[in-house]
Amino acid sequence: MPNQPVDPRLLEILVCPLSKQPLIYDRERDELISRAAGLAYPIRGGIPIMLPDEARALED
Repeated sequence: MPNQPVDPRLLEILVCPLSKQPLIYDRERDELISRAAGLAYPIRGGIPIMLPDEARALED
């Protein structure tokens, strides 16, 4: 199933719920990366899941 695109306007306003810092969109993995919090938030069906419990920890 191909990834559904995320609205670019949404990407501009989203911030990490923990660090309040901007996010980096990883199109290949379909995730939003928070380097400050060390988390990657998944995007499912074109909708970012901004819950820390749903995020995966970034590897060093």
